[in-house]
Amino acid sequence: MLYTRSSQLFAEAEKVIPGGVNSPVRAFKAVGGTPIFVKSAKGAYLYDEDGNRLIDYINSWGPMILGHAYEPVVQAVIEKAKLGTSFGMPTELETQIAALAVSMVPNIDKIRFVNSGTEACMSAVRLARGFTKKDKIIKFAGCYHGHSDSFLIQAGSGAITFGSPNSPGVTAGTAKDTLLAKYNDLENVATLIEANKNEIAAIIVEPVAGNMGCIPPNRGFLEGLRQLCTDNDILLIFDEVMTGFRLARGGVQELLNVNADMVCFGKVIGGGLPVGAFAARAEIMNYLAPLGPVYQAGTLSGNPLAMAAGLAMLQALDADRAIFKRLEEKTAYLAAGIDKVLKANNVVFTINRIGSMISVHFDEAPVVDFQTAAKGDNETFKKFFHGLLQEGIYIAPSAYETWFITDALSYEDLDFTIQAVDKVSKTF
Repeated sequence: MLYTRSSQLFAEAEKVIPGGVNSPVRAFKAVGGTPIFVKSAKGAYLYDEDGNRLIDYINSWGPMILGHAYEPVVQAVIEKAKLGTSFGMPTELETQIAALAVSMVPNIDKIRFVNSGTEACMSAVRLARGFTKKDKIIKFAGCYHGHSDSFLIQAGSGAITFGSPNSPGVTAGTAKDTLLAKYNDLENVATLIEANKNEIAAIIVEPVAGNMGCIPPNRGFLEGLRQLCTDNDILLIFDEVMTGFRLARGGVQELLNVNADMVCFGKVIGGGLPVGAFAARAEIMNYLAPLGPVYQAGTLSGNPLAMAAGLAMLQALDADRAIFKRLEEKTAYLAAGIDKVLKANNVVFTINRIGSMISVHFDEAPVVDFQTAAKGDNETFKKFFHGLLQEGIYIAPSAYETWFITDALSYEDLDFTIQAVDKVSKTF
């Protein structure tokens, strides 16, 4: 496949946009080469500016669970746009999607809509600090909660030291209130809590990690976090920006039967438009302005176009509850096929999957946290990525990102993908 037009467009973009992109992973720095510029998409396919068709396994990083240009979502946006695109005033639509979301997700009474997953996680942490009157939070290495200052932290020296910023612009004062834990390691979390008694407001976690590849929680990990939080008056925040309304109708709380105190949403809840949300029981949510002292606001929060798209998406998922079983079956089928051909070609690898999330790691050891994910063979991944791209298959341009399966994928698409993996892996 040729990508002449994409190369030209990228060169033009670099002149006026930092790095030529508006989100860093799109720049292909992790895999080399030139980013693909998309012209349109429909169902399971992307169509780029050079006229190539690509089977899509990132699906806008998760939202397109029913496929691109899903007709009910498109029509909902069109009809709403005819009535006006933004008012900065309440609309009935906001209450409708809020009521539906609350009915679908366990353990929440109220929800507030924002414009991104970053904003949702940032606001949830602020609310947790205000509600508990404590300052520190625990996050996990390799879990990404957006680019708010509190989350751009790496480990210090030793298990109980304060974090240090890993992005210029994040102050040491901010970093000192963020403690870094090891995903799937309850003992490490307990040590941090003990070393910071009565100072921790919240633990925020991707209940299924998706930013170091797909990494499901070990058996007992989320249950252990729940108990540690209960025993120490800490709020447990599930960042379900990726997993909410994707792994189950009620997200990971429903799928794995573990209750969080607060939940953050994005991706699917917006139907492909910029939407985030955070939710909790009424006691916590009523601490937000205008009812309580914790301030949070947004001019475009509850934007009618975004609410229309999100409502249409949630209504479709609520009406067709068999979709999550179909998605899991398709993901299992893809995983089994890839497993078979990679083994036949003597490739060293591990596949992680849960529900409609899957990733291939080029290392034979189990991948359970950021440290083990980082051991993967990135040179092999680069060959894998570009090989699949030449076959007409688009996966995330980073070894540290999950793939997202969409219901629009046919079994013919999955078979084609497995055959392509077989062809590409023979060249390793």
